[in-house]
Amino acid sequence: MASDISPRAEISPKAKIGDNCKIFPFVYIEDDVVIGDGCIIFPFVSILNGTRMGARNKVHQGSVLGALPQDFNFRGEKSELIIGDNNIIRENVVVNRATHRGGQTVIGNENCLMEGAHISHDTKVGNSCVFGYGTKIAGDCEIGNGVIFSSSVIQNAKTRVGEGAMIQAGTTFSKDVPPYIIAGGMPVGYAGVNTTMCRTYGISDKVLRHIANAYRLVFNGQASVFDACNQIEEQVPPSDEITNIVDFIRATEQGIIGKI
Repeated sequence: MASDISPRAEISPKAKIGDNCKIFPFVYIEDDVVIGDGCIIFPFVSILNGTRMGARNKVHQGSVLGALPQDFNFRGEKSELIIGDNNIIRENVVVNRATHRGGQTVIGNENCLMEGAHISHDTKVGNSCVFGYGTKIAGDCEIGNGVIFSSSVIQNAKTRVGEGAMIQAGTTFSKDVPPYIIAGGMPVGYAGVNTTMCRTYGISDKVLRHIANAYRLVFNGQASVFDACNQIEEQVPPSDEITNIVDFIRATEQGIIGKI
């Protein structure tokens, strides 16, 4: 089915628009843009060079996708913003493309970016995440699947958030947030296991107890964080989730958050 494109939208003839899209008046789309089937682009959206968008995304008024990176190292190189399928991008969201030639900012599938959220250059976002009002994600960050950011969260550069984690409103953090936990407070710290999200993703109560025991060793034990990983492997029954926790912590470069 042909797309419904307003004659009052400014769209480069070089842009590639899929089938069954709805593009409202006053949308601006540059040359090097690909938009998949079934997308809805509301008025006053700008989609800039390097953006590749999948199918069935909804982009609301005032959003800017593929914005030039806010990075002093940027020299005009050709880079990309990759967006998957079934994302909801609400009003006034900004997502930057990557800084260096061949680099990518990536947003997966079925994410919701609420009003005023900002995802910076070279950040990688998984699937089914929620970014609350005014949340700001700095450059070179990594965010796993099923992460929830409450409103006005600030994630500083080169940090990671593990899958199934929740960041409480108003939190600012500069260290990694491990999987399946709630993080919040000033300064930020561990506030328990995110049991609601874990159950949503089918993690059993038995495994939830194992996750809680693993984090007791990390946050309440006397050993270093890395020794705690060894204790987890020795004392906690194995599962994919426990392996994910240990691997995440061992891979940290910025360190992980502490305890409230």
